Amino acid sequence: MDIEKENTIDESLYSRQLYVLGHEAMKKMGASNILIVGLKGLGIEIAKNVVLAGVKSVTLYDPAPVQHSDLSTQFFLREGDVGQPRDVVSRPRLAELNAYVPIRILEGELTTDKLSQFKVIVMTESPLEKQLQINEFAHAHGIYFISAEIHGLFASAFNDFGKGFSVTDVTGEEALSGMIAEISTDKEGIVTCLDESRHGLEDGDHVTFVEVKGMDTLNGCAPCKIKVLGPYTFSIGDTSDLGTYVSGGLFQQVKMPKLIDFLSLKESLQKPEYLITDFGKFDRPGQLHVGFQALHAYSAKHGRQPRPRNTEDANEIFTIAKEINEKAAEKADLDEKIIHEISFQAVGDLSPMVAAIGGTVAQEVLKACTGKFHPIHQWMYFDSLESLPTTVTLTEESCKPIGSRHDNQIAVFGKEFQERIENFREFLVGSGAIGCEMLKNWAMMGLGTGPNGKIHITDMDTIEKSNLNRQFLFRPTDVGKLKSRCATEAIGKMNPATIGHVISYEERVGVESEKIYDDEFFNNLDGVTNALDNLEARKYMDRRCVYFRKSLLESGTLGTKGNVQVVVPFVTESYSSSQDPPETSIPLCTLKNFPNAIEHTIQWARDAFEGIFKQPAENANLYLTQPNYIESLLKDRGNTTETLKGIHKYIVTEKPLTFEECITWARLQFEEQFNNNIQQLLFNFPKDSVTSSGALFWSPPKRPPTPLVFSAEDPMHLEYIIAAANLHAFNYGLKGETNPELFKQVLASIVVPEFSPKSGVKIQVNENETMPSEDSDQAELQKLINSLPVPSTLAGYRLHPVEFEKDDDTNFHIDFITATSNLRATNYGITPADRHRTKFIAGRIIPAIATTTAMVTGLVCLELYKLIDERKKIDDYKNGFINLALPFFGFSEPIAAPKFKYHESEFTLWDRFDIEGNVTLREFIKYFKDKHELDIAMVSSGVSMLYTSFMPAKKKEERLDMKFTTLVETVSKKPIAAHVKAFTVEVMAYDRDGEDVEVPYVVVKFA
Repeated sequence: MDIEKENTIDESLYSRQLYVLGHEAMKKMGASNILIVGLKGLGIEIAKNVVLAGVKSVTLYDPAPVQHSDLSTQFFLREGDVGQPRDVVSRPRLAELNAYVPIRILEGELTTDKLSQFKVIVMTESPLEKQLQINEFAHAHGIYFISAEIHGLFASAFNDFGKGFSVTDVTGEEALSGMIAEISTDKEGIVTCLDESRHGLEDGDHVTFVEVKGMDTLNGCAPCKIKVLGPYTFSIGDTSDLGTYVSGGLFQQVKMPKLIDFLSLKESLQKPEYLITDFGKFDRPGQLHVGFQALHAYSAKHGRQPRPRNTEDANEIFTIAKEINEKAAEKADLDEKIIHEISFQAVGDLSPMVAAIGGTVAQEVLKACTGKFHPIHQWMYFDSLESLPTTVTLTEESCKPIGSRHDNQIAVFGKEFQERIENFREFLVGSGAIGCEMLKNWAMMGLGTGPNGKIHITDMDTIEKSNLNRQFLFRPTDVGKLKSRCATEAIGKMNPATIGHVISYEERVGVESEKIYDDEFFNNLDGVTNALDNLEARKYMDRRCVYFRKSLLESGTLGTKGNVQVVVPFVTESYSSSQDPPETSIPLCTLKNFPNAIEHTIQWARDAFEGIFKQPAENANLYLTQPNYIESLLKDRGNTTETLKGIHKYIVTEKPLTFEECITWARLQFEEQFNNNIQQLLFNFPKDSVTSSGALFWSPPKRPPTPLVFSAEDPMHLEYIIAAANLHAFNYGLKGETNPELFKQVLASIVVPEFSPKSGVKIQVNENETMPSEDSDQAELQKLINSLPVPSTLAGYRLHPVEFEKDDDTNFHIDFITATSNLRATNYGITPADRHRTKFIAGRIIPAIATTTAMVTGLVCLELYKLIDERKKIDDYKNGFINLALPFFGFSEPIAAPKFKYHESEFTLWDRFDIEGNVTLREFIKYFKDKHELDIAMVSSGVSMLYTSFMPAKKKEERLDMKFTTLVETVSKKPIAAHVKAFTVEVMAYDRDGEDVEVPYVVVKFA
């Protein structure tokens, strides 16, 4: 993205990435020219991710002719490209990803005189001698240098960002802040925070202060370096001459720049610093550092890489490695098997590794451009050696090339395992960001392309412009089309062998679609991969996988963070076995009357949006269209009075005929929300009022408010009026206006009634405080009902409820919420938030960036190799958590499925009782008594209670001889759907000692 040409960032394209990087980092990227050398799989993956991110320009250099084996990972290459220059054929396809980023080709030889125009140079799969030459020039001229390479299941990356590289934000986490309860006056200066929440700071963090009373010189002071003393306390140094703390105050964390020195490649080869990517392989980086140098030395000597599984070549590599290790300043403890494996896999090129390393390295490019997040310092080695198959024998013969596009994968896994990959049958649920990356990897792997192979994809969503920043299978011409269909077509171009082997669906997974994704569908699968963005769908698919005993690959991203979980039948726990703690909710009394943070006012504004422009209009339409609406409302026993008052307002007292009346309405709303209500609150609780214990009522975390006096010249006030008036006009189908002069003219003529606070108004102070019901006066309620017009007198009249849409910048939705939130923040002395932050919180936007998505899907597919290998040992698998910002990589073996026991039988969630045939309830109970010595006390299916031991004798006797199908239909009062072939049944049972015991669930297969 050329910032010199573009004054603003296209938020509709970069919406989710902006919440990862921020505007400043995006602008720096938009001024950065990138050179990428080497365009096999790894190089093009890095290029793809930085183009999607929006750098200024990308220049490609790889004039080497396309080889047929390049097709194993280079997803922009086609069969017809073989023999043509890689950069020439890749450029136009890469350019389709982002119209804002020009893609160029570096012509001629790669010489240092052409490099000064670039901010970052990335070299992939390049000879070490060439890397050293280019790095020497880059290091001397302040150009950031990155190199990376992949050999089968091994990979390396190297950074050199020169001397004094400044990292402006090490973690990318939001700056912390908190309320202060006390600051001591002494040499250590201890700050004590309110005990409502932990401060979250770490030793060495810096803070500054605002709103402190007593120690006024702390307000706006230079950042203080802190020392953590406890979860609620930290010290800031000598405060003995700052006076005495009185009250109030907030600490605010200040992100301090960090300067990092990098060695050149030549220096760093001798003095390497490693990022540990797997703490279970702590000694691996040193070995791989030597092993990769040995590969380069071998290649320089022989003009080729070692042959797959060739022992002679591997022995020579190990000899070279020992010679390099002997000369090293710090010697590694070489494992001959590991070095041999590096040699065996040297020509290997695997799409999952390309995705994982390409995503990681692309994030390093963005760090170099922006200074945001901590870069790798300086070497990163990664391997997934445990992904090698254990159920096939790998030999030189089985791994030699066969003229296939998958030769570089066969070099690692062998022909037999390649056939297993091709005949695997997988269901991908979701084809958004993770889904697109997954499909690209699968197409390159050849997954499901064999005679018995199949890939099923479902996604009910259509493509939006904002998707194009991460969901790289889609192009601008695809906007509005179904994701699943477009994704299927896209991978068909990448690998024509997928055509006819990929089936796309557009039905959401859920109970309502089980006639589509039925027993036969799941029984014909080998596994399921989730690419979902909501918890309920994930849990549903998890239940289906447990029921059908299918493996499940689960993953997700949040900005630069990502996670991978592998679920293996009879081995691991399921996805739903462990759950994150629920999100902390904001107490209602805090939202309504006592906000103390901008998050509170944004949520209040979001609720106001729904309560003013959506819910009343929907209620009014229900009243006008449903004959028995009032009766139903009274039966629900909800807040009937409030609902009816809203209907009365919207179709009687506040119904506008002109847009000018909408302006008047908005002005009165302003007065009510930001002046009158605040006056009433202060009338109930004056600023000097005290609690029953004698403490000031308005003490932290409560902030005393101030009523706002309206001014049409105040931009924030006017923004509120414009947004509110236009939304009110939308409710009534009136044409809106945005001319400020019209608003000011109308506002000048409005007479606003004086407000006098009322006595006896009850205001909730504590969350547990009970408030009087507004529906207690039946006479008043009936009077309100009688005042409503008869619906037949308004035949055909309808209001237009406003459905919240965060991504349309012309609809006034975010404008209203931003203005409303900031006005309320001004009431309470809270620092307002800009539109960008407000949209993020109010829209509940999940930050996302293509780099993390690529990395995570690569890790998922490395686990998929193991599932295809049908591993049963839990320590063969790895759950992963990564944070590319830090960067951090954490892997652990999955949690084993918990074991339970009845009598002498152990079972897990994967076990169940299978009963064949449409048995009677009596036969069902007898089966458990005879076969398992269990007395059945209760039987249920779904929400239907089929049997209990304490059931009346007559009803019990009637049901005991019913067939299960008849029993379920009788109790549920619903016919059995045609696609249902079995019932899932829960039972409560007693063991042989008469004790209540947990047992597996039951499946009655009646068809």
